Amino acid sequence: MTTQLGLPEGIRACLFDLDGVVTRTAVVHAAAWKETFDALLRERDGADFRPFSDSDYDEYVDGRPRADGVRSFLASRGIELPEGDPDDPPDARTVNGVGNRKNASLLERIRTDGVEPYEGTLRYIDAVRAAGLATAIVSSSANTRDVLRSIDAERLFDVRIDGVVARARKLPGKPRPDTFLAAARDLGVEPSHAAVFEDALAGMDAGRSGHFGYVVGVDRVGRTDALYAHGADRVVKDLTELGGRA
Repeated sequence: MTTQLGLPEGIRACLFDLDGVVTRTAVVHAAAWKETFDALLRERDGADFRPFSDSDYDEYVDGRPRADGVRSFLASRGIELPEGDPDDPPDARTVNGVGNRKNASLLERIRTDGVEPYEGTLRYIDAVRAAGLATAIVSSSANTRDVLRSIDAERLFDVRIDGVVARARKLPGKPRPDTFLAAARDLGVEPSHAAVFEDALAGMDAGRSGHFGYVVGVDRVGRTDALYAHGADRVVKDLTELGGRA
């Protein structure tokens, strides 16, 4: 029963974000963004530059597609760059070049340190599937499949909507609900019968605007109030708080 999983009756599918919900990669993403943006800001403003901060990450970058995050943050600092092309080299002074520089930093950090899952999330997903609910992974990351394979978790999801799929289908990213709606559609479930699990404020906005049946905020960094303000029905520190197998 879905109530034993901490979900309302009628929920038939669970849609999970990756970074910060399934894997401990949100902090790695934040560090890669900081390295990338601080280098760019230092180049423009010199030693007195204002560094990229945690609040910048939360407001402009977290949960968004890579290029959207670049545009959003640079606009907040009054910086405009040409769009460029998706295959721009990491040293190109374009939106795509900056995004690719960040991705190179991220992949190096993952290669060096590896990827850790949240074991409580994996146990909860096992319980969800055992209860007969469908599952999807919904992430803006273009590295989703590789990350899932690295922790042997690709098998846990019936559908994958990630940065690669979103680009191919021309789906706008979070805070728009389109990627979550696509996952529900691929699973054959109405949004009102699907639950969204997210740690990013942009993901909360997507869950609310998509009119999903339940939106769970996962608070890893102490922003419970903000998650509720952006549309969470419930906020937990770990998915084991919802129920399922211990």
